[in-house]
Amino acid sequence: MSDRLKGKIAIVTGGGSIGPGIGNGKAAAILYAREGASVMVVDSNIQAADETKNIIIKDKGVCISFTADVSQSADCKNMVNKCIDYFGRIDILHNNVGIEIPGGIDQASELDWNKTIDVNLKSMFLTCKYTLPYMVKQSSGSIVNISSINAIRTLPALSIVYSSSKAGIIALTREIALQYAMKGIRANAILPGLINTPFVKSSLTDAYGGKVQEMIKKRDAMCPTGKQGESWDVAYAALFLASDEAKYITGVSLVVDGGLTLKS
Repeated sequence: MSDRLKGKIAIVTGGGSIGPGIGNGKAAAILYAREGASVMVVDSNIQAADETKNIIIKDKGVCISFTADVSQSADCKNMVNKCIDYFGRIDILHNNVGIEIPGGIDQASELDWNKTIDVNLKSMFLTCKYTLPYMVKQSSGSIVNISSINAIRTLPALSIVYSSSKAGIIALTREIALQYAMKGIRANAILPGLINTPFVKSSLTDAYGGKVQEMIKKRDAMCPTGKQGESWDVAYAALFLASDEAKYITGVSLVVDGGLTLKS
């Protein structure tokens, strides 16, 4: 590794995995640490956060874990305060938390809507709200918000609440980018396409009748490359946006989808 984040402090929310394997947040946390950042891994499941932390420590990286429900204001405030108390600053905020409830508007309930918006969108509003004052004091900082190509196009498995929340992330990121550009702070969104992750297997298997391998095969076939992406593909895009290599890039929505959105 080339120490692209040497000396930087990163918070990664959703840094655990919902099941076996490497999810997007977990991959980002590991990669940030391998590139020299000290990382605070945040997850609602402390065991999942600790698993990521242990991988980083085994790699001789610096990491602490923290449990939080980032849809709750108090938890977000405590998370930021813990990072400041322990590391003294925050250079990178990587927001990866998300849930998906399948279904169109006729199937989605008001409860589904409220829960998804709270977890997927409100959480990023809150983490940014509490982190930004410290980045302003530093006159520097990079925010990376994980959205989805479902924010800009419909996918075969309809999820109106998920797509709406992910579209909101793009708008949130854009507004923050513009407001804080003169203060040395950047905000960018990543729009992953079909990525083979533990989250996907957990949240979408029911839509395919519980047949995981059949789901993977069908999702692979949708991609122009003939296969889904990996969490590392998203993590490397995040690494670039988080690093000083992207110092003149803000407010972008970077699609990482192997060309899927090029198809009609």
